[in-house]
Amino acid sequence: MLLGAHVSIAGGLRNAPPRGEEIGATAIQIFTKQANRWADPVLDPEQVEAFRAGIEEVGIRFVCAHDSYLINLATADPVLRDRSYASFRAELERSTLLGLDAIVTHPGNATDGDPQRGILQNAHLIGRALEEVPGSTRVLLETTAGTGTALGSNFEELAALLEAIPDTVRDRVGICFDTCHVFAAGYDLIENYDGVMADFDRIIGLDLIGVFHLNDSQKPLGSRRDRHADIGAGMIGDEPFRRIMNDPRLVNTPRVLETPKGNDPAANDRRNLARLRAMME
Repeated sequence: MLLGAHVSIAGGLRNAPPRGEEIGATAIQIFTKQANRWADPVLDPEQVEAFRAGIEEVGIRFVCAHDSYLINLATADPVLRDRSYASFRAELERSTLLGLDAIVTHPGNATDGDPQRGILQNAHLIGRALEEVPGSTRVLLETTAGTGTALGSNFEELAALLEAIPDTVRDRVGICFDTCHVFAAGYDLIENYDGVMADFDRIIGLDLIGVFHLNDSQKPLGSRRDRHADIGAGMIGDEPFRRIMNDPRLVNTPRVLETPKGNDPAANDRRNLARLRAMME
């Protein structure tokens, strides 16, 4: 099973593969830059080669990036829109250069209160970036908790966004299913796991899930608050994660943790991963 966690690139991208190996990961997520800054680094060939060689050496088989938290491709502000597009395109370029399988992105915030406009603008800009940056790296739209004007907290909005992506590049777009976000958005993974997955399959398609973010939630069902917790230590509890870990329809879908790191990130990741592995039947 492709299973792991988000790992740090502190000290350089070449440090991510050994950090994945340290926690026994076969899948990892990284940032390709500082997530809370606009500055976009230029990767030199040595960095790229060291990262690619490290991934191959430790046997990690799936790597995705998470793009900058500052990016908002659905904004009504034309200045922020253009800056967000430039940053998103740069993220996609770096991810392609590094040979990453996917880049995870938030569907953005429709800051003018017009979700339809935000969806269409987001889809247009993602399509434009994919056309300008060819390759096999996919873009995965992350489910959101639905705070404020955030798009993507319901399956219908994500389906509309996917449908608006140009046909020529739509095969490079999928979904990142975040368990904390889905639960916070009001989908009851505890009492209605089968129903939630059936709705997702009907509206979007389970085959379009490119990666799971496995996170418990500090906040209750429908809170619309994005607060992650350790597996089994939050309001979701063990059972939905047990269902995901054993669902035969999802056996080939990568899973990465975004659980709290605490003072010892590797130890915390190992503990959460061990809990997930123990659930496998």
